[in-house]
Parts: sequence; C-alpha cells; structure tokens
Amino acid sequence: MTPKLSAVWVYLSASPLLWLTATLLAYQLAYLLHVRARFNPLVNPVAIAVALLVLILTVSGTTYQSYFDGAQFVHFLLGPATVALAIPLYQQIEKLRRNWLAFLVGALAGSTAAIITAMGVAALLGGSPQTILSLAPKSVTMAVAMGVSEKIGGLPSMTAVLVMATGILGATMARGILDLMRVNDAATRGFALGVTAHGIGTASAFQVSQEMGAFAGLAMGMSGLLVAVLLPLALKLLGFF
Repeated sequence: MTPKLSAVWVYLSASPLLWLTATLLAYQLAYLLHVRARFNPLVNPVAIAVALLVLILTVSGTTYQSYFDGAQFVHFLLGPATVALAIPLYQQIEKLRRNWLAFLVGALAGSTAAIITAMGVAALLGGSPQTILSLAPKSVTMAVAMGVSEKIGGLPSMTAVLVMATGILGATMARGILDLMRVNDAATRGFALGVTAHGIGTASAFQVSQEMGAFAGLAMGMSGLLVAVLLPLALKLLGFF
C-alpha cells in the first residue's frame, strides 16, 4: 500500500461500521448470486459470504477480534431473530397441536442420530476425546452448541466451526436428499432441515415457504433444548466426563 492509502485503511479499520458494512455487503452479493442461480442450494449464500469475508480479512491482515468488534451487532440480532421465529410457527399452531408427539420424537431421534454418528466416526478415525466431545453438539444452533461443548469438556471454538460446516452442508444437500426420498410435505421438509442444519437450514427453508420455515424453526428450538438438557446428562452417565 502507498503511505496515503495505508493511512486511510488504518482510519477505516478502526471504525466499527467498516466490518458491519463489509458483512452486509458480502451477504448481499452472495444472495444475489444465489438468486441468479435460481436458488440452487449448491450456491449457498452463507458459504459464499463467509469465503468472501475470510478472503478480505486474510488479504488485509485483520484479526478476527478486530472484525468481530465491528460486526458484533449482527451477532446481537441473532437473539431477536430466533425469538421472532415464534410468529410464523404460531400461524401453524393447529398442525403443531395435531402432530406434537411426532415432532418431539422426530427431534429426539434426529438429534440422537446426529450425536452418535458424529462421535462414532470421530472415534473410528482416531480422534482425541476432546475432539469427539467437540463434535457431539455440532447439529444444534451455534449458541447452544458452544455452551454444551464447554460444559462437556469439548472445544467451543472447534464446535463453532463444525456447527457452521454442518449448517452449510445440510442446507446444500437437503433438497436433493429429500427429493430423492420423495418427501414433499412442507412441514416435514422444514422440520428435517431444522434438526440437521439448525439456523442456516431454517433460513434456507424460509426461502421456500413460511410453513417450511416455521417448522424448521420449531425443529431447531426443540433439538437445541433436548441436546442442552440430555446430552451432558447422558455423557456423564456413560462416564465421558
């Protein structure tokens, strides 16, 4: 960089609005590509936005902490956005009343399968006990997964990366798998996305329909609650910690 350009960059990088703006612009660009691709799940806007931001941070030599100091307002909005999922779910209250037991069993079965397969594969590949425990809560939403990981002796930072990867892969692959299995009901498709791909899957479901997004949000909340309560208890009874 020239001295003048370097001075401008130092000034801008100290502004908290820089990285908030960069985050919003990266996602907007990624979403436009997603629209251009006719909402093809392989063109995942979250994955593209993450890649763009990583590239920018790497090229500019910016630390993650500096980035987060500016972009943390987006992190703050995760809470209100999650609570707001109750509104479309309330609009589906009749279907929820009729099928609450099926949804509860589905959330429990899906969460259990995700935990067992993740820990089992890690153990077979020779992962350390800490790595195996970090994998256990990878299929629930980020805030819950990191808290559970710390509670059971895993690495919250590793869990965060795994949660992100799980969400992106789940949202990318779910449509093809569900089509192959001929699962066409919007509530069922949404619930499957919420259990396996948490927040990213829920966002993807809302792009299809309000009903699908509502049940994805329900699944995300139920699986998060079940994992937060039952996983530490189960692992303690099994002698993992």
